Amino acid sequence: MTILTTSRLVLRPFDPADAEDLFAVFGNADAMRYWSTLPHASVAVTARMIEQSLAADPSQHAEFAIEHDGKVIGKVGLWQMPEIGYVLHPDYWRRGIATEAVQAVIAHGFEALGLTRITADVDPENTASLAMLKRLGFVVTGQAQNTIKIGGKWFDSIYLELAAPDR
Repeated sequence: MTILTTSRLVLRPFDPADAEDLFAVFGNADAMRYWSTLPHASVAVTARMIEQSLAADPSQHAEFAIEHDGKVIGKVGLWQMPEIGYVLHPDYWRRGIATEAVQAVIAHGFEALGLTRITADVDPENTASLAMLKRLGFVVTGQAQNTIKIGGKWFDSIYLELAAPDR
């Protein structure tokens, strides 16, 4: 059971008791604007997501609840190794929290999991996420149109990659 800590955050495995806190994120339309699903309609949907995460193959997934001051405020992790993803409640945007969480997962991916690269798939309209990833050293490797359909609408992708540092 891996737990990552930063100066302000605890990144830990999900717990079924996190459902209410995570529903505040996954049920929030602003938080979910660039996520790969529609906002969750109920706490039960979020609870199922937690169950699926806990049952996932650890060789393909390393997901963490983002805990700040004792409250779960988002999710960060690697799935379909080596793709990174994250979502944070809007009340915590623009505070460097996402950057802090992503940096911890990047370090974990390279150091503990031995990944040689980490990738990201970002909606071109998600300029804040694109800027953050570029600040962290990710480079654009491509783009594509109509890559995912959510709620009857097609969305595009920008693909990014971060190579492991030389050892």
